[in-house]
Amino acid sequence: MATTSRAEPDQRQVQRRTVVLLGSAQLLSAIGTGATVSIGSLLAVDLTGSESWAGSVATMMTLAAALAALPLASLAERRGRRVSLATGLAAALAGALLIVASVVSGIFVFLAVGAAGVGVGTAANLQARFAAVDLADPAHRGRSLSAVVWAITIGAVAGPNLIQPGAVVGQALGLPPIAGPFVISAAGLLLATALLIVGLRPDPLLFARRLAAAEAAAGQPAAAGQPARLGSSLSRGLRAVRHAPAAILALAAVVGAHAVMVGVMSMTPLHLQALVAGPGAHGSHTAGSAALVIIGFTISLHIAGMFALSPVLGWLTDKMGRLQTIALGLCTIVSAVLVAGYGQSSAGTVAVGLVLLGLGWSAATIAGSTLLAESVDQQDRVVVQGVSDMLMGAAGAAGGAVSGLVLSWAGYLGLNLAGGVLGAAVLAAAVFVLVTGRLQPAAGGQPVRSVGRGGSAPD
Repeated sequence: MATTSRAEPDQRQVQRRTVVLLGSAQLLSAIGTGATVSIGSLLAVDLTGSESWAGSVATMMTLAAALAALPLASLAERRGRRVSLATGLAAALAGALLIVASVVSGIFVFLAVGAAGVGVGTAANLQARFAAVDLADPAHRGRSLSAVVWAITIGAVAGPNLIQPGAVVGQALGLPPIAGPFVISAAGLLLATALLIVGLRPDPLLFARRLAAAEAAAGQPAAAGQPARLGSSLSRGLRAVRHAPAAILALAAVVGAHAVMVGVMSMTPLHLQALVAGPGAHGSHTAGSAALVIIGFTISLHIAGMFALSPVLGWLTDKMGRLQTIALGLCTIVSAVLVAGYGQSSAGTVAVGLVLLGLGWSAATIAGSTLLAESVDQQDRVVVQGVSDMLMGAAGAAGGAVSGLVLSWAGYLGLNLAGGVLGAAVLAAAVFVLVTGRLQPAAGGQPVRSVGRGGSAPD
């Protein structure tokens, strides 16, 4: 214990520095990826000439993020957080440059591959929140994680609003105006990557392992074991979920909410462009300044809805209960798509629907993730959470892919109604369990309906 005690001041200093560096890198990288989310569907339609391809950018981003999650985690296990995070952001930097090349050349394949690279960066951004707690003491883990998440939020909200300044940058560089936001993306990602490579020393994960080894030498068990192979981790996680009915419901809530959110969000810029600038704008490289400003502002509001009230929703999850908060989130999602769909002729009403959609996603994701962790045995929790992230990414990819087809066939109202049907189906299951109160977590305890602060509680 003497060794750990002597290392404690250094650990606190390294932790503070790590959180500041991660937050700064997240802000820069989130600004770098925000424009891809907000105008990727517009660019896809410009390059292909068909609305059916509008969801391809969101599909490639989310699919790449899902596929990259476990490999990046494995890289972190072998080489540390610095190498893993920098690798993910470097892939996103290459992706942003490829998107610029797609605008200049008119080659759609460059856009698709570039979007996949940006998706790998998204996976790295998600992984950064775990890097923030590698060295945090138990009493401050939430504070450390939330600091990094808030940095993501600031960058993600600011990113879409760089569309109009980006057009100015593009013109100044002799590029098509729509390429400008991705030039800003590349600059932000380059700075974030360099910041991590130079500044994230010592590596928080490797430093935490050295501290754990010192504790083990002093007679305490080491905290970290050897990483499992990807295939065995995936099968073990799925098996753990399958044997826990509460985990199945939690996973359905998280995945379903994410599919609806990505599907509707990814097509909203295209709908707003047609609403504000007129259908003829689809065939040009510029969408009109008014449309670009409204699109950026709407996506920013949506992202703010996803994260701004997360502390409040976490408090509700603990106070009101996991299932109750899941049901509240799904109700909000169903309400959101009805507002956006039936209010499709008003940009302001669509923006209100997108804010509600973000709030509903946040509630369902926070409460569902909490219930998921409580519903499986402790030794399976990390791998189950990894599987959950993969399935969320896959659901987002499917939602982005299908949404473009649904938009071209049934319009924006039809797209929202389709999302409402999916949300209502999961909501019905949650309400049934909430009313009956018979579902038990796999790890034992009281019915899920009464799970609140600190786990299960008596009715």
